[in-house]
Amino acid sequence: MLSIPRLSAVPGSVIMQPTTQCLPLDCTYCYLPFRKLKHLMAVAVAAAVAGPVNRWAAANPGFEVVWHGGEPLATGRDHLAALMAPFKGVNHSVQTNAALMDDAWCEFLHEHDMRVGVSIDGPEDMNAHRVTLAGHPGFRVTMRGIERLRHHGIPYSAIAVVSDPDPADAARFYDFFAELGVSTLGVNVEEEEGVNTGIKAGDGVRAAEFWAALADSWRANPVIRLREIQRVLNFAGAVLGGAAVEPAPTTAPWDPMPTISYDGGVIMLSPELAGFTDPRFGDFTTGNVLKDGLDALVAEADQRTPWITEFWQGVDTCRATCPAFAFCGGAHPANRYFEHDGRFDGTRTRYCTTSKIALLEGVTRHVRDHRP
Repeated sequence: MLSIPRLSAVPGSVIMQPTTQCLPLDCTYCYLPFRKLKHLMAVAVAAAVAGPVNRWAAANPGFEVVWHGGEPLATGRDHLAALMAPFKGVNHSVQTNAALMDDAWCEFLHEHDMRVGVSIDGPEDMNAHRVTLAGHPGFRVTMRGIERLRHHGIPYSAIAVVSDPDPADAARFYDFFAELGVSTLGVNVEEEEGVNTGIKAGDGVRAAEFWAALADSWRANPVIRLREIQRVLNFAGAVLGGAAVEPAPTTAPWDPMPTISYDGGVIMLSPELAGFTDPRFGDFTTGNVLKDGLDALVAEADQRTPWITEFWQGVDTCRATCPAFAFCGGAHPANRYFEHDGRFDGTRTRYCTTSKIALLEGVTRHVRDHRP
């Protein structure tokens, strides 16, 4: 066991769940258990979070409050504004499916200086899992929202879920986002989490070929910051520069990344656990901001949260057994839990295989093939 603290006492961001509801989409790969129910966060919850967050933000100008999961725009402008009002000196961002985006929402985003991330999976045929509650394709409603953002000159990033990482699709996938003009693209290979079960075993070889082909497309037209490609390049740069090759959290405490659910419950490390319960660990929360201060919950998370202790055991086993640990840092909690029959001390997951190991191998292959 390492002597350094396992969790930082000060996070760099918080994730706020203003509503559980997701409108008008019902994506088939979604992990959220209550996305068809409209549970709204009370202003008292946001006010309780804002106290310590405002103090953290005063010392960290980059501190971010992320409004996410279900669909934040389903909260409504007036209520979302009331939730945001207690926060001072923070950077607000919203992750949205953009289907509810209109001129009034664009004016709201401008007024509140909010950063925007849009969830869309590439060209229309790659969005088969993104359907409306009525079962219709959701691509066009999202694209209408994107057009509103572009009309108002609002920059935005994108997150795409790739259910089938086919290297033959990588160039067309990249070109779509390049033409949209996104600033940053995050690529998530579909994961088995929450209510999204039954994902087929990850093909690491095929996934590595996808990442290599995606890196090739980026090199040919580097107009987008590709989140995953940049992580590998940063890691390689640290290795070549003689820096310690183990990234945080292996040389520094983990960012606890607290997620505040609509009712004030606080989930550390893994937003995907919000809304679930377990016979051994209950609802996975460390506590509730309506009863205890968020700063105390973060500082005492290890002592207050039994599942985190089991998770550290899994991380330590990864450190001892996995050759990719220096890059990966250990499988994420939700992936371990949902893939290993409700345990956090398992090791390799499909997420490791397709989104960490294959990513490292694919981008390394790309770099090797383009070596001067």
